[in-house]
Amino acid sequence: MSNSAALPHTHTQRRSAFALADAAPLAGRVLVSAIFVISGASKIAAPAATIGYIESAGLPLAPLGFALAVIVEVLGGLALIAGYRTRLVAAGLAGFTLATALAFHGNLADQNQFIHFFKNIAMVGGLLQVVAFGAGRFSLDARR
Repeated sequence: MSNSAALPHTHTQRRSAFALADAAPLAGRVLVSAIFVISGASKIAAPAATIGYIESAGLPLAPLGFALAVIVEVLGGLALIAGYRTRLVAAGLAGFTLATALAFHGNLADQNQFIHFFKNIAMVGGLLQVVAFGAGRFSLDARR
């Protein structure tokens, strides 16, 4: 069997691997961002409930915290999807997510809070991957 018969298959495999490597960062950004955009939108839909939850956690200036959370979640989530200043945005979202884990899910004796805490920690890990590796080809950052 000659090597020429294997070349088109190898070239196709290589092209598919490059296409996946280009698409995976976009898919990852969209999937990670979804929770932020949805959470921010739900806060906008129920501001009193969100402010009450912030107050119940014992945090000061709950209305300001509410406004900041909405801004970070909605604008940060959309910026991450678009791949705009991706490393900076991902770092900010990672810090925000770690802070919310500590402030709202610190009761690790409660199984529900334990799960939410480590879900947030996993999200921080994913966001740090974005910080480390950037937005990828399909992003506004790649257009610079």
